[in-house]
Parts: sequence; structure tokens; C-alpha cells
Amino acid sequence: MSAPRELITAAAARLTAAGVRSPRVDAELLLAHCLGVERSRLVLVEAVPPDAAERFDRLLARRADRVPLQHIVGSAPFRHVLPAVGAGVFVPRPETELLVDAVLPMLRAAVAPVAVDLCAGSGALALAIADEVPGTRVVAVERSDAALTWLRRNADGTAIDVVAGDVTDPALLSDLHGRVDAVVCNPPYVPVATPVDPEVRADPAEAVFAGADGLGVMPAVIARAADLLKSGGLLAVEHDDSHGTSVPALLDRDGRWRGVDDRRDLAGCPRYAVAIRR
Repeated sequence: MSAPRELITAAAARLTAAGVRSPRVDAELLLAHCLGVERSRLVLVEAVPPDAAERFDRLLARRADRVPLQHIVGSAPFRHVLPAVGAGVFVPRPETELLVDAVLPMLRAAVAPVAVDLCAGSGALALAIADEVPGTRVVAVERSDAALTWLRRNADGTAIDVVAGDVTDPALLSDLHGRVDAVVCNPPYVPVATPVDPEVRADPAEAVFAGADGLGVMPAVIARAADLLKSGGLLAVEHDDSHGTSVPALLDRDGRWRGVDDRRDLAGCPRYAVAIRR
């Protein structure tokens, strides 16, 4: 039997040497996964059985090789939901949770609210909205066959409508034009020359990068959102931290928006824009 604290300390040192950004947190999450307990319950574990310790060592080796933690455990916590993720789908990040906060007041005030998640990937945003505003009609749109497999898996058993579609298609969701209360979108937005961590390289490139300036998909996102939203409807779209002025400028140039505002993430970086459909 091994002591959890000793295993975690050694594992954190190993992950630190491998360049992992959150070594102790990742070590704790991996050990909790191997033990089948919540991370917060690790303090109650007196000893780690040999089979769990062996599995922990195997998973730790994968993490030290910079395999994303979420791929190893098979899920990515997002607000109050736990979407399954793996190869072929973008792993949702904590900063994207802010998009949900941005649209909640609008959806909660609406009668029979309708929300659309464009470039949905795993469906994390759609799942969170459906969870936090019960009764909302939520539509999740994704074009990648690989990502759609994960999206359908995560939406199974929910009321979320999954649509295979491309945000660049003007006919996308034409039956919902002018009927939607809120659109959320975490599109690909990283400029192609941006250095990224190995974990980001594990995400599908088409879900991460969007041309030289990272804005390749943004005009289509803005146009589709304008088509879908009713007057007074709200768009919340995530962007690169270099886009704090360029995305609001695109919204202003489109001419169908008011109340354009760029907002920062918890690290103080420009992270997403909101706008109201005229």
C-alpha cells in the first residue's frame, strides 16, 4: 500500500519536469480517477492499493508525454456537466464557461427560450445551457464527422437537437431564422503561426486554427448569428486574446448589432464579445 500524499508529491515532480502547467492538480485528478473518488475526497484515502498505484503510474506516464488529461480520463468538467471527450474533438476550456454566464439572463427571461451553439464540438456549451435553463430548446451545430460522434454521444438522453452543418452555409438552420434568443460560439480562432502547448496540438487543427490572423471563421459566425437571432437576441462569441478590438470591429461593420462589448476572462485577457441583434 502506498500513501496518497507521497504518490502525489512524486507525480507532481514528474509532471513538472515534463512541462505540465498544473502538475499537482493533474496528479491529484489522475489519482482520484484511478481510485474512483472525487478529488476532494483524496484527503480521506489512507492508502492506495497496489493495482490502483500501478494504473496511476501508467496514466501518469501518458500525462508526462503531454497526452491531455481529459483524453486520459475521458471527460472534461464544464460548469455542472461532464462531456465526454477524446481524439477528434476539441477539449472545452474553463474560460469558455463565461459564454454561458453571458446568455443566462436573456434565456431565463425569455418565454420558451431557444439557444443555438455554433461550432459546438463536444457540445459543452449546449449541455450547460440545457442544464441551467431547463425547458430551453437547444440546437448544437457541428460540421466535423469526428466531433459529431462525440456531440451525439454527449447529447444522447437530452433534449438537445444535434445538427450536422457548416457555419459558413447561409442556409444553415433556415427554419430558425429570426427565432433564436441566444447564440453562443467557441469557433476556431488561433492564428496559425501561434506557438501552442502539446495538449492543444492534440485538438483537431480545424477546431483551433483559423487563418493567419485567426479571424477566418469569424465573419461567418457573425452572419449566421445575425440570421438566427430575433430582434433583441444575444450573441456571445469567444475569440483570441489578440482580437479584443478586431472582433468588435467586425460586429460593428456588419451593421446588424448594437451594444457591442468585449469582455475579459479571469486572467484579465480579452476573451469574448457580446452583441445584441438590432
